[in-house]
Amino acid sequence: MNGLFKKLNESKVFKDLSPQEFSWVLYDVGNSAYTMLACSLIPIWFKDLAIGTNPGQISSDKATAYYSLAISLVTIVVALIGPICGAIADHKDMKKIFFSTAVALGVIGCIINGFTTNWVIFIVVYVLTKIAYSASLTFYDSMLNDVTTEQRMDEVSSYGYAWGYIGSCIPFIVAMVAYILSGGLSESLMLFPPLVGKIIGFGVTGLWWYLVTVPLVKNYVQYNYVDAQKGEIGKVFSKIFTTLKKIFTNDKTVLYFLIAFFLYIDGVGTIIDNCINIGTDLGLPTVGQVIFLLATQVVAFGGSLVFAQLSKKYKTANLILVCIIGYFCVCIYALTLKTLLHFGILAFGVGCFQGSIQSLSRSYFSKIIPAENSGEYFGIYDIFSKGASFLGSAVIAWVKLAGGTINIAVASLAIFFAIGFIFLMMAEKQRMLKEKASK
Repeated sequence: MNGLFKKLNESKVFKDLSPQEFSWVLYDVGNSAYTMLACSLIPIWFKDLAIGTNPGQISSDKATAYYSLAISLVTIVVALIGPICGAIADHKDMKKIFFSTAVALGVIGCIINGFTTNWVIFIVVYVLTKIAYSASLTFYDSMLNDVTTEQRMDEVSSYGYAWGYIGSCIPFIVAMVAYILSGGLSESLMLFPPLVGKIIGFGVTGLWWYLVTVPLVKNYVQYNYVDAQKGEIGKVFSKIFTTLKKIFTNDKTVLYFLIAFFLYIDGVGTIIDNCINIGTDLGLPTVGQVIFLLATQVVAFGGSLVFAQLSKKYKTANLILVCIIGYFCVCIYALTLKTLLHFGILAFGVGCFQGSIQSLSRSYFSKIIPAENSGEYFGIYDIFSKGASFLGSAVIAWVKLAGGTINIAVASLAIFFAIGFIFLMMAEKQRMLKEKASK
């Protein structure tokens, strides 16, 4: 396996990446497989276990409510532990330990999830796995300062999302075939029991996640860190509050960016989380939606690579602004949605900017924070990231409850991108003033 990764690193596709950069990119390929599973098959498997008439089973509405509560719980827990773990991981040689532990717990939980036959145990294991997965991303994002230079951050970050999107399709296709052959779409196609299909789906995803993580664990070196003094780790809470106070009072660049990021990434997250709901409300066939979901991954791969090249010529902030405008147009286009073709065009638009807006945001943030405190700052960044889709989902719910269509609900998200655009421009203005003052 190591020989295969070495050959890939030396291939034409990855020849511009150093071994550390390549190893870092590979982890995006691994964790994205779990993201893909969580966005598609995991909710279906949960409902298959939960809904029914047997003792202990529940209604469809309750299943949806419990699943939503589980996602909310993950968001709250990760938001609370992110800055704390990040601050501790900023100390010498700690980041790899925290990252490896989070990945190990996530992979083990993912594989165990496949064997669960009770919906309560299923959702508990899923929550614990999702927490470990989300925590690993906090440490992973903060590693960007160590694996590459500031000049290459945009390109390397974009490569991560790009290959993450395309790489996630490989285990997902295996999981999807296993789901179909276990009677997921029709009992006439059943070659083995549903439990076997679930075990295969979770198993191949967990194995894929583990294998492509190994190079990063082996090659990562934490160059940027803070020296831990006696008793300093015990003062993590006060350190976090001091950092937050600094951001809100003295660092307008970071403050304005985080506000902008929360707004526009909330819009991005809401569209991603509700893509199946959009199609369902329009009465579109499930198979067609899944096909377009896969196609979106491929488009996102190409879009991320395009923006990776553009990042060599244009400022990061300007490219993010282009992505925000793109998403604004996608929201307005949602007013015209009626057919599966319209849904496909919407998915194509989302794919063009989905990976780029996330990767460029990650690299932009890496540039405006102290490298030695990247873990702590990315813990704070994670609060805004993991809170994504909170306000947007509330807007969609409000519009739907008020009797509006899903078209109007999605179009309403345009306001998040409009305000986010303004705050990002304010952040960039502050960054330029700060840069000018330092010369």
